[in-house]
Parts: sequence; structure tokens; C-alpha cells
Amino acid sequence: MSQPLPQTVKGDSASERLHNLGLELPELAGNAYYVHHRAVGSSIHISGQLPYKDGELLGQGVVGRDVELETAKELARHAALNCLAAAVQAVGDLDRVRIVQMLVFVASTPDLGLQSQVANAASELLIEVLGENGRHARTAIGVAGLPLNTPVEIQMVCTAV
Repeated sequence: MSQPLPQTVKGDSASERLHNLGLELPELAGNAYYVHHRAVGSSIHISGQLPYKDGELLGQGVVGRDVELETAKELARHAALNCLAAAVQAVGDLDRVRIVQMLVFVASTPDLGLQSQVANAASELLIEVLGENGRHARTAIGVAGLPLNTPVEIQMVCTAV
């Protein structure tokens, strides 16, 4: 078994670590067709989040054809940040969020084989911000296409601590 990533961002709270990364949780726009989160028992299911920032989709295309790997990683971090915003809506405080599972969809060429590297960028953000509460079970899969032609979509299950 490999060693877990160390938490390298300094701060006494998840909110402070987020701030020290130069990030803030975005406001999530409402949608008539779905909610950003739904609690079932102690689990909170986070709807798939796209890499939006300030209401703008940050990228479009297919990883391995139109989108470089490094760009896809950055888009995954933005999608994960949006998932954290939905989790905070559900539990009220970033320090109460524990990620249980993350599912990362990567619109990619059939031969890319690097979907896990895209997902690693999102996992790293969660660990940087939440520490041990950011460690999670994960699946990363390549798909033929995603909504709005975005390269990355992330769905999560979390719980409150």
C-alpha cells in the first residue's frame, strides 16, 4: 500500500487552508431540474458539477484531442471546488465536510488512459483543503461526451462530521 499524500497547505481550519490556496467557494446557480445535493440518511449525494467559475464554463472539448492534460487537471480542480460548495450548502460549514466517494468523468479519446491523472488533481485539492476528511474512495472513467461539451464532470458522496 502506498503512502497517502501529505497535507501541505498550512491552516488550522479547512476554510483557512482554502483561503491560503487563493481559493474561495463559489455561489452555485440554482436549477429547475435538479438540486445540487440530497441527503439520504447520513450520506449527502452531490450532483455532478462542471468546471464553472463566476458563471462561466472554463473549458470545452475532449481530453487527448482538444484539451491538454494539464488543462483537464485544472478543470477537475474547479469542478471539485464546486462540489465542495454544494457540500457546504448541505452541512453548513467546510470543516464539517468529509468526502466518502468521488466519481470523475473525463471526456477523452478512447486511447487516452490518463483519466486517473485528471482525477488526481481533484483528489489533491480535497486533501489540501480537508486533510484526512478529504481522503475518499474514487472512480475515474473516460466517456465519449459530457454536458455542454465540458471535459470534466465530478459527482461526490460526502457526510457531515
